[in-house]
Amino acid sequence: MINLLFFGRLGDFAKQVPITIQASTPAEIRDLLNADYPELVKELSQPQVLVSVNQMIVSWDQPLADGSEVAFLPPVTGG
Repeated sequence: MINLLFFGRLGDFAKQVPITIQASTPAEIRDLLNADYPELVKELSQPQVLVSVNQMIVSWDQPLADGSEVAFLPPVTGG
């Protein structure tokens, strides 16, 4: 199972999402969530959203191992 984390405003869209899922890539996670959480997937599909696997920024096609932690990170602004 893959552990899911949603940061920032993505967490607002992910309140009902299970904390674990079975998937082989972050892109597959996004595809699996689309049926039940289309608003979340719309946000995840924004080009500025980053995906992290085990605390390292990776591409959406990064292979996942059982027990991986996948975090979705919204754009961040600072001042």
